[in-house]
Parts: sequence; C-alpha cells; structure tokens
Amino acid sequence: MWPVLALCLVLSLPAGTGAEEMCGAPPVHSIPAPQLSPEERLSPHMPESLHCDACQAITFQIEEHLRKAEGKVSKKVLPESDYMEVLERSCSQSWESYGVQELNGVKRLVGPGLPKQELMSVVVTGGPWPGRLSKMCHSYVGEWGEAQIYRAHWRGPDALQELLCHGDKGACASSKAGGLPPAKALQNEL
Repeated sequence: MWPVLALCLVLSLPAGTGAEEMCGAPPVHSIPAPQLSPEERLSPHMPESLHCDACQAITFQIEEHLRKAEGKVSKKVLPESDYMEVLERSCSQSWESYGVQELNGVKRLVGPGLPKQELMSVVVTGGPWPGRLSKMCHSYVGEWGEAQIYRAHWRGPDALQELLCHGDKGACASSKAGGLPPAKALQNEL
C-alpha cells in the first residue's frame, strides 16, 4: 500500500492531473447552467415552450392543496367557499421549488409533480419562474372557474390535467407544446 501511495505522490508532482487520474482521483466535470434567451430571463410570461411543463406543475399543486384541505374535513367534499380559498392559496404559494434545466439543448421545467430529469445538471430556480407559475395558475382558475376545476379534481388527477393541460385549448396540445412530447412520454426516454 505504501509503495503505491508513494508512487502516486511522486507521479502527481511533476505530471499534474494525468497522474491523479492514474491514481484513482475522480475526474472533474464541468456542468454548464442553462443558456436562457432574453425572453426566458426577462419576460413576465412563461415561455411557450415550457407551458406544458408549467401546466403539469400547476395541476399537481392544485391537486395537492385540494387533497390536503379535504383531508382536514370529515365530509371530504369542500364547500364552495373552502375550495375557492384553497385554489387561491395554491396559486398564490411561493413556487420557489420550481426552476428550469437544459438537457441536450432542450429546456424543461423541473420541480414537484414533474418527471425527474437528469441529476447531473444545473437547475435555475427563483428569478422569474415562481411569478410566471403563479400568474399561469391564476389565469387557469379565471379561465375555467373554481367550480369546474373542483369538479374535475373530483373525477381524478387525470381529469384535472385533461381539463387544464390537454384538449383543444390545452398547453400540452401537440401544436402548442412546440412539438415536444408531454413530460410523461419524455420521462421514459431519459
């Protein structure tokens, strides 16, 4: 053991990093941060290419908030005033756990309720992403209405996602998603 350690030490002095690799030191890799366009950095709106991911994140958060609220009441069905308050709270949350990462030149939103992406990548969180998600969430509630969203929630998570994200007006409709497959399909590829 001592002769091998001494050899590694002697080789590393004049040879530099090549000797470190021979002696078992892990190679150093550089992982670049996502390269964001001016729109992605500065616009108050969610970039079109991320609408589908954002819709899925919003659906997940709405479902989570409604389930928690229903778990606190004995009847399981929330009165209108309660589910309206829960939907407002779910849209007004901080959204700080969401961000964007770039894999093979494709930017994807990451966070709770979205498929796990590559572990060895940089995720840019904070900045404009929380405000964009909150704004989109409020627009969905305004467009569809609290009662329709709550009815879809009662039919199940797939029904709520179908209402908000798919269909003719949905953010995940193939023509609107910029040709990207829905996140579930992409998850299988990664």
